[in-house]
This record gives sequence, C-alpha cells and structure tokens, in this order.
Amino acid sequence: MTSTSSPVLLVLGAGPGLGLSVAHRFGAAGYRVALISRSSQRHSGYLAALADKGIEAAAYVADASHPDQLRSAIDSVRARFGRIDVGYYGPAAFETAPAGDITDLDAAGAKAALDSVVPAIDFASRLLPEMRERGTGGLLFAGGLSSVVPMPPLGGLALAAAALRNYAVTLHAALEPAGIYAGTLTIGGLIERGDIHRAMADSGPFAGIEIRTLNPDDLAEQIWQLYTARTAAEAVVDVIS
Repeated sequence: MTSTSSPVLLVLGAGPGLGLSVAHRFGAAGYRVALISRSSQRHSGYLAALADKGIEAAAYVADASHPDQLRSAIDSVRARFGRIDVGYYGPAAFETAPAGDITDLDAAGAKAALDSVVPAIDFASRLLPEMRERGTGGLLFAGGLSSVVPMPPLGGLALAAAALRNYAVTLHAALEPAGIYAGTLTIGGLIERGDIHRAMADSGPFAGIEIRTLNPDDLAEQIWQLYTARTAAEAVVDVIS
C-alpha cells in the first residue's frame, strides 16, 4: 500500500489522552493521521511521537464550535492527504456544557448542553458525503457514562453525553446499509494523560464522585475493535458504577 493510497484517520479534538492514543492505534495499522485541535501548542510533540513510530501525520488548528474554522481545517486535511476515511470526534462536552446538580439545570443550561453536541453533527456532516461516494468509511465518537447511568451531579454534562450517544447509535442504524460504520465508546472513568482528567480532578462539581482512571491505549484498542468488527454501535467501559 503506497503512501498516497493508504487510508486517513482524522482526529478532531486531539489531546494527550485518548485522541493521541487513537491516532497511534490507527497509525500502527497503516493509517495516515490528521490531527485537529484548538491550539498548535502541543502539535510538534504529537507529530514527533507519531513520526517515531513511522506514522505519517499532520496537524491543524480549529475550534470545532466555529463552523468556518472546522470547514477550513477539513479542507486543508483533504488538500494534504487527498481523502478522509475515518473521523474520530473527541472534543469533550465538559468544555461548554454546565456541570451542577440536574435539579438546578434551567433552560439556558439545557441549551448550552445541547449546543455542545452540535459540532459533532457538523463534523460528521462534512465527512459523510465522501464516505457515501466511496461506500465505506467510519465515524467514531467517545462519550461519558452519564449517558446511560444516572449521575445527577453532572447536570448538563449528562444531557450532552446522552445526546451525543443517541446521535452516534442512530447514525449506526442509518449508515450500516450503506457500508459506513458509526459507533461510540461510552466511558466510565477518567482517562489517564488527558486534559479532562486534570480538569475534573481540580473541579468542585466532581469532588463527591469517586472516579477511577483508564489507560487511553486500552480505550483506543476498544475503538479500533469497534471499527474493524463493524457490528456493534457501542461499547461500554465502566470502572465506576
């Protein structure tokens, strides 16, 4: 398989935890890798780590909540690699969805929570036409356990997690007949090395919740298995409930 014909993974929301582990797992299987994150500050380190494993990669800057930025970054990925075969959506709802007890959630908080899911839909809609044309491809998501297990202290985060999960599993049902895979990894635990791990450890709303950690390399393997098996819409990794 030549460099120009090898498949391409696009990681949106590339961070030092699960996003980078997903990049390494797909890269080990022969994928070229494109990374998109809000800042270029850590890109050189990510690219160096991938290059050390012989993985061809490039990195771009975009805030997924700004459609113009996202469109421009995806256009740059296509210009550089010529194709996008698999998209992994990794930005956490934690960045914008309000935490706090669900009984205190008001209409404004609910809107903010649901708005945090819109970039995932924007991302998928920009990749799907190419996948439909080829009759293959994949859209991969990762979300929190509060989408399936009641966690009242998470408030709007639980609302956002449930919306993202439902979108992913419904996409699975819609796209399976077309040969395109969609699925999600539902995660119960803090991902080691990740930004969310550090943020949640320092955040008051989570102080009363005992959360164990998970190795992002193990989670990336779960995502790889979901994609290659292409049968289940979801896998759940739960070390906290």
